Amino acid sequence: MAVTAVLRGVVALDGPSGTGKTTVARRLAQRLGAGYLDTGAMYRAVTLAVLRSGTDVGDADAVAKVAEQAEVVVGTDPGAPFVKLGEEDVSAEIRGEQVTSAVSAVAAVPAVREHLVAMQRALVAEGLKAAGGMVVEGRDIGTVVAPDAGLKVFLTADPQVRAARRAAQDSAAGRRVEQESVLAAVERRDRLDATRATNPMRPADDAVHLDTSELDIEQVVTALLELVAQRDLLHTGAPR
Repeated sequence: MAVTAVLRGVVALDGPSGTGKTTVARRLAQRLGAGYLDTGAMYRAVTLAVLRSGTDVGDADAVAKVAEQAEVVVGTDPGAPFVKLGEEDVSAEIRGEQVTSAVSAVAAVPAVREHLVAMQRALVAEGLKAAGGMVVEGRDIGTVVAPDAGLKVFLTADPQVRAARRAAQDSAAGRRVEQESVLAAVERRDRLDATRATNPMRPADDAVHLDTSELDIEQVVTALLELVAQRDLLHTGAPR
């Protein structure tokens, strides 16, 4: 059996929409035999539950109650991630326009963040126990969810580039989009995430900043692998 380098500990990837976080996080986790957690998908799942319940997203107490009752289940296998509400797989539905438009308001509710952060920390602990390493992506991983992560990276990219990437993803998924409206949505989400009172999106003080504007996915993964190696977060063993 071939010998490979595998991740030990946590890699925290933060940054706004369209920087490539999800794709590179999954690919990095697969390369390093690690678990994977998309925390943003958890907020989207709660948002879907809020919308389905008919709850006003501006009613913080009501939103918090829905979040507490929602049965959010996420898979941490980077080769086959999923997001469920109860037994229903909602992985595709949570990427729709309705959820995307409402998720920042739901994610800004302090009780929602407290509830989901506790879940996320438990999932990270479980993943570390099972696989030895976890790649976790979101907007507050290095600052809140996993502040002791061995490597923290804040991904950035030019807003125009991020909007083009988001539009391409939506088109590939069969959703009709216009570049200008996507750019407006990206910039609005940036403002909301960066200015919310609880756990705003910001780089950790010790995060490495990586601009992905002119990098393709494989180049970003390569850069992350180099950072992982520099931080001595690899150990050699037989692949699982």
